[in-house]
Amino acid sequence: MLIREIAEEDNKQVEYLIRSCLVEFGANKPGTAWSDPSLGDFYNLYKNEGSKYWVVEENKKIVAGCGIGPITGWPDICELQKMYAFKETRGTGISSDLLQVVLDFAKKNYKKCYLETLSNMVAANKFYKKNGFIQLEKPLNATEHFACDTWYIKTLKE
Repeated sequence: MLIREIAEEDNKQVEYLIRSCLVEFGANKPGTAWSDPSLGDFYNLYKNEGSKYWVVEENKKIVAGCGIGPITGWPDICELQKMYAFKETRGTGISSDLLQVVLDFAKKNYKKCYLETLSNMVAANKFYKKNGFIQLEKPLNATEHFACDTWYIKTLKE
């Protein structure tokens, strides 16, 4: 499996990956990534400074992805965004490798990393805790992902 930055031709596959995972967890509803207007154009969305999106490719198929982006009003904190993997890819260790790549980039630009998720994504929540994310009692700020009910933060550098 190859971890690389997103290319323009990956947009449709990444959107399919994310929508498939959201359906799997019953998150195909407003207030989640499902309604993000940029879901099908990550290549351009993640061109901005302090942003980047990576994909995991296996046999020319995108099987996982994850990005980092800034949070308005919090210049030292980034957000771990749109980390999804197809069911058959989970548990292979590639998500840990992907997260390391993403956090290495984040450390160069930010002091902390925040994320929002759903409590019913049990394995994802365990994964984040295992990787040093601390659960918060409330969101950092109001976002368009109002359906998310679990929030985490990780210190990248003091």
